[in-house]
Amino acid sequence: MNSSELKSWLALFTVPKVGPVRYIFLVKHFGSPEKVLSASKEELAELPDIGPVIASNIKNKVFWDKAKEQQKLLEKNQVQVVTFKDEKYPQNLLSIYDPPPFLFVKGEIKKEDRNAVAIVGCRSASVYGKRITERIGRELTRRGITIVSGMARGIDSIGHLAALKENGRTLAVFGSGLDIIYPGENKKLAEKILSNGAILSEFFLGTKPEAPNFPRRNRLISGLSLGVVIVEAGTKSGALLTAHCALEQNREVFAIPGNLGAKNSEGTNKLIKQGAKLVTSVEDILEELKITTEGGKSSSSVLSQEDLSHLTEKEKDIFKLISDEPHHIDKIATQACVNVSEALSLLLSLELKGLVKQLSGKMFVRA
Repeated sequence: MNSSELKSWLALFTVPKVGPVRYIFLVKHFGSPEKVLSASKEELAELPDIGPVIASNIKNKVFWDKAKEQQKLLEKNQVQVVTFKDEKYPQNLLSIYDPPPFLFVKGEIKKEDRNAVAIVGCRSASVYGKRITERIGRELTRRGITIVSGMARGIDSIGHLAALKENGRTLAVFGSGLDIIYPGENKKLAEKILSNGAILSEFFLGTKPEAPNFPRRNRLISGLSLGVVIVEAGTKSGALLTAHCALEQNREVFAIPGNLGAKNSEGTNKLIKQGAKLVTSVEDILEELKITTEGGKSSSSVLSQEDLSHLTEKEKDIFKLISDEPHHIDKIATQACVNVSEALSLLLSLELKGLVKQLSGKMFVRA
């Protein structure tokens, strides 16, 4: 995109109370951030979930100087911006409730990264936790799986390194701007990841790794993945927040059982008790996600971009919202920013093409 377009994408993100959901809704409705910012207050105010206050913010509280500053930082740090409209945008993220309207990325995100599994856990990993993490990470990588994590100390870092040792793909999600490596000791790890993966964030460059950022970061870790493996976690571990995000996003949650009485195992053992899939080998993960041992997806898994090439853009948008979990037509229409009648028409077309199945009560799932 050109400089003017990028500035608009960044500027709209600075408007108070325009979060990811509203941002994407507005861009889909008007066609681009530029058109959103040039719309009249009356046009904006009449839209659902916008109203006069947010409409006023869009007209009067756009921080253009901040957007301009970001452009300079992006160029200086060689960071690219990937919007939800770009082909490079991670397709798995588009199926969550609140995907970022754009990502800051260094490195390369590839189509095969849709076959991703997150590995997360505590920072103070035990010898047992380190050994299990490396084994699972390396075995998943050998099957063609991309490893996703948050590049924190302990389990996260070991997961990334396990993938790199097998010359495999790995994605690291930051809770800060990409120009601030946290923890600082992982600067070399970040550089290694760039050679065979990517580091990414939804936070403006210069954003410090403050506590409120990490729950937002965690939803991206799970959102990028087909499932999340929790290796070691105490009862208050941030890894449990990632597991919660995964459940909300209809992702599978896996847990490694640990020794009774060990603090690092209290959280994982509790997850298993609550219904998380107990993992004793990588096969437990692959079978649950229906991933073949050659690293390819089975027919019931996420379709590749090539498989969707025969669909119209609107059909693609609708299809990306459908998962193996039933969704009601009203929710689908709202997320797709179309009326119910048009959503039904598009879903019927997808059903005739064998991609979608309608259940009773106007509920839809992937065929």
